[in-house]
Amino acid sequence: MSTSLPVTDGAAPSAAVPQDTPFVLPRWHWARKHPTLIVGALLLVAIAALSIGAPWIATFDPQDIDPLARMQPPSAEHWFGTDALGRDVFSRAVWGGRVSMVVGGSVGLLATGFGVLLGLAAGFVRWADSFVMRVMDGLMAIPGILLAIALMAVTQASLTAVIVAITIPEVPRVVRLVRSLALTLREQLYVEAAHAVGTRLPVILARHVVPNMVAPLIVQATFVAAAAVLTEAALSFLGVGVPGQTPSWGNMMAEGRNFVAVAFHIILYPGILLAATVLAINLLGDGLRDALDPRLARQL
Repeated sequence: MSTSLPVTDGAAPSAAVPQDTPFVLPRWHWARKHPTLIVGALLLVAIAALSIGAPWIATFDPQDIDPLARMQPPSAEHWFGTDALGRDVFSRAVWGGRVSMVVGGSVGLLATGFGVLLGLAAGFVRWADSFVMRVMDGLMAIPGILLAIALMAVTQASLTAVIVAITIPEVPRVVRLVRSLALTLREQLYVEAAHAVGTRLPVILARHVVPNMVAPLIVQATFVAAAAVLTEAALSFLGVGVPGQTPSWGNMMAEGRNFVAVAFHIILYPGILLAATVLAINLLGDGLRDALDPRLARQL
């Protein structure tokens, strides 16, 4: 008894291969799941572009004084009005964004870099743990703004001094995070296996430990940068930040606080830009935390 098979033209049957499969464009579902990340990134890019393009966007020199145009309201000529010396508020606000961006980015990078080094030392070198953490506890016992003011009081007012004065109080936050991660990672089997085969500690840290810290460190760096922008504005507002002649949002609000009743616009627009910058960085940090945390990613 024979069974007849279907006749083919010599080609193997294509059972599960779908026909006429459409071309799939890149999906944007990831962006829809993390709207805070997208909004924060776009807002921060817009503010950064405004600051970087200050030489071309600013309509006046930020230092030009015009006594005849003192405290004018916003107009077609002066978009954000003028201050008590007749200087264009829009131009000064645009140039002032450069100070905040430089301070925020520099403090975020420096605090994260030093925090990683000290945190790894505390987490993997047992004799250094007590010394490093006691120093960090001492720094954290002093409010960050007071410590920054004290550091600025013994240095000459400059942008570099402001960055250093803000970085030192922010380092302990990163050190504590890195140390806690290091104490967890050093107990992992792959780290113990690397120790067992005689791998040197610097190689273990570079190859197995630090890569597993990148995600939380990026998130922490954004929050440090946001705090640095606020602290710089507070120091400048109090008169211990960047030199008074340097356009910065803190200096502008300090100069306009005595004229709130008659020229509220002098502090309004720098305040809006400062709030928008801090909001953008915080949104970016929250979005990165949601996107880089595997547990939250599964929930989303």
